Amino acid sequence: MNDSRKKMIAPVAITVIFLVYLAAYIVALILFSNIYLIPLAIPLAALGIGMIFTLRSRIKEIRSGEEDDLGNY
Repeated sequence: MNDSRKKMIAPVAITVIFLVYLAAYIVALILFSNIYLIPLAIPLAALGIGMIFTLRSRIKEIRSGEEDDLGNY
């Protein structure tokens, strides 16, 4: 397996686990709560979208070879 692919496994796995948990929480919030708590799902959905954009930027960093930048400081 390619070295950059190995480094992508953890961020992708964490993101998938987080998004599944978040989706389950949003569904439970919508199905089992009263109508006044449904707007709480909007920030949670925004959090999920932010997590996807963070994963995309992390994958770009890994592919470009910038994953070890902290070692330079």
